[in-house]
Amino acid sequence: MTSGAGFSGTSLRPLVLALATAVALSGCGESFLNARGGIGFGNAPMEAFTAKQIFERGEYEMARGKYGEAATFFAEIERLYPYSDWAKRALIMQAYAHHKDKVYEDSRSAAQRYIDFYPADDDAAYAQYLLALSYYDQIELVGRDQGVTFQALQALRTVIERYPDSEYARSAILKFDLAYDHLAGKEMEIGRYYLKRSHYTSAINRFRVVVEDFQTTTHTAEALHRLVEAYLSLGLVEEAQTAGAILGYNYQSTDWYEDSYKLLTGQGLEPKYFKNNWLGAVYRQMIKGEWL
Repeated sequence: MTSGAGFSGTSLRPLVLALATAVALSGCGESFLNARGGIGFGNAPMEAFTAKQIFERGEYEMARGKYGEAATFFAEIERLYPYSDWAKRALIMQAYAHHKDKVYEDSRSAAQRYIDFYPADDDAAYAQYLLALSYYDQIELVGRDQGVTFQALQALRTVIERYPDSEYARSAILKFDLAYDHLAGKEMEIGRYYLKRSHYTSAINRFRVVVEDFQTTTHTAEALHRLVEAYLSLGLVEEAQTAGAILGYNYQSTDWYEDSYKLLTGQGLEPKYFKNNWLGAVYRQMIKGEWL
């Protein structure tokens, strides 16, 4: 997944600097190493430049896509001018530069420092959003381990709950829903694996998780259909009929219901509610609104 993250905080300038300014700052060249082997512009050490000059050089590197180099300059401001307003601005930019460079751990570290040092600042919401993106943008394909997805959900929830009125809350909600759907997809992938190998009980356990814990995702209809398949294979017709009844009530226009209906009627059955199983409780909750 990709976030399309961009910086839109209100307290920092756009990440654009005139080329003439950048050339003036770069001195004797674009090398980061001065004659003494330290980081600086040309032959001058970094200490010879003001925080503003170093910040502008970092902006220049960002503008030309040198995100790692930009992060280095922003980090130098934090080191040389730790209590200045430039250090605060450079810290959030360092987090952004690392994120653009896909060095997510360093991005997360810088964002967390910003939140710790400046929790009431206007850009704290953006720092928290960047921290969440450092997990979200690492979410792998469905077949991979999903531990990072849980971390992304937790971090996105923090954005939503701590900064509900920020411009990042809406984006966090959308990404939260996608990550949540991703977890349901993982359960479905494993469930289908078991179902194909006739490990019906293991498959049912996975599909049950989707129906009970991920009802709002796009995978619920298929999960109910797979439950019909699995239960019919085990001869548990009441559970199969109840799954079909829930599917018919909520997803009657889908191909999943049509396939389940054919499976049931092919064995002389029909979608029907039976209360003496876990699906009966789901039926009462989803259709009748009875939660007790």
